[in-house]
Amino acid sequence: MLPLIFLSICLVIFILIIFLFSKMQRLRESSDKIAALNFSLEEMDEQAKLIMRTDIELNKTQEELDKKITGLNALQKLSREISTTLEERQIFNKINNEYLEELGFEKSLAFLWKNVEREFRIYLSIGYSKEEVEKINAAVNSNRDHFLDLIQEGLTISSVSAPATDVDFFAKNKDNYLFLVHSFIICPILTQESNKGFIFVGTLDTENPITKGGQEFISILSNQIAQTLDNARLFEKTWRSQQELEMKVEERTRQLTGALEEVKKMSKRKSDFISSVSHELRTPLTSIKGYAAILLAGKLGAVPDEIKARLEKINRHSDELVHMVNDLLDISRIESGKVNLRIESQELQNIVDKIFDLLSEQLKIKNISFTSDIPADCQKIMADRSQIERVFINLIGNALKFTPQDGKISISTTRINNSIQVNVKDTGFGIPEDAQEHIFEEFYRVENTINQEVKGTGLGLTLVKHIVEAHQGKIWVNSKVGEGSTFSFTLKAA
Repeated sequence: MLPLIFLSICLVIFILIIFLFSKMQRLRESSDKIAALNFSLEEMDEQAKLIMRTDIELNKTQEELDKKITGLNALQKLSREISTTLEERQIFNKINNEYLEELGFEKSLAFLWKNVEREFRIYLSIGYSKEEVEKINAAVNSNRDHFLDLIQEGLTISSVSAPATDVDFFAKNKDNYLFLVHSFIICPILTQESNKGFIFVGTLDTENPITKGGQEFISILSNQIAQTLDNARLFEKTWRSQQELEMKVEERTRQLTGALEEVKKMSKRKSDFISSVSHELRTPLTSIKGYAAILLAGKLGAVPDEIKARLEKINRHSDELVHMVNDLLDISRIESGKVNLRIESQELQNIVDKIFDLLSEQLKIKNISFTSDIPADCQKIMADRSQIERVFINLIGNALKFTPQDGKISISTTRINNSIQVNVKDTGFGIPEDAQEHIFEEFYRVENTINQEVKGTGLGLTLVKHIVEAHQGKIWVNSKVGEGSTFSFTLKAA
């Protein structure tokens, strides 16, 4: 009986041992699972914290990005506003509180250095009372050397990136300067033409201090202000120069007008004098020529050959003087507008043929060939026939004088719109280039050996010029020494 009980007890104990072992195995497995679960929970907690930190950083980045976009928009609008004015005060007046807030600042001051007065002057004040501005201005000028050094070195200092010395400087002088800001930026205004200076901005907001982005905004703004100040100064210089130039032009115009009036008076006096003298000369010349003709005719008795030869010289020179006096009178009349031209349609070929007949003997004596080329579309001109004949007589006569034996003289024409250009060309000695611009002046004669041999008064070409200009035409010459000359003038086509 006892062995059976013992065996039962042993069996029960064995079963209990197996059960306990199984329980312990399960406890170990549960403990491992709990540890793994705790590890997972810790990882999830770290990930959650990381996500929260990332979200906070993203929010801050987004806020910073929004601030930058707002600041950039404000800076763009402000730059546009500033660039529209060219007056120093107006430039700073464009910077108002609205733009400053959009840039992220509450207070601002701008100073420009005046070289003559040796002091800084305030051109902008936002966020400060009048009393504060006066104290700040006095403080800035009492420490002008420090600010002048900052401007000279082109340094931008701020509570973000200022050197330790500058931070100490503003900390020590905070009460004196009365900036009353938590963070600040001071940026130099560096100009080429205008007065240099600096701009100060600051904020009281401790939760939103000034950032490097804000410093970049102010740096851009100060450059824009400097450029606009230079433009304003250049505009002022240009405007003053223009005013001075206009005054000089006006004064010079008055002087030239007075000189022109004086020239007109002198020209009228000259014309009146020439006209008067010419008329006075005609009477004695007529008498001289008349007495010479009477003596040559023998009406007062026989005249010896030697005296007759001298009388012929008197008669010939009298004719030359009469011709010169007539030219002077004609020039004087044309200049004074006393000649009434009878402008009518004329046949150019008929005029040229008549002049050829008139000068044919002289052409034959020197064996000079004469040709004319006048196309059909150049035949009709509007002119006073007698005056235009004088033009041809003088020009062809001059060509005859200065063209050597066996030379050539030709007349050609060209139609240019409603004008006829007439060219009188010769194979004469030519005119030096320096003399061509004076050739139409009264009494001007080229100084050379040829002119000393050929007689003339120096009035023929002057008369020609006046006649052509009276017909609303123009005259000029092209010539080379040794190659001949071409005198060209224009007339209206009929």
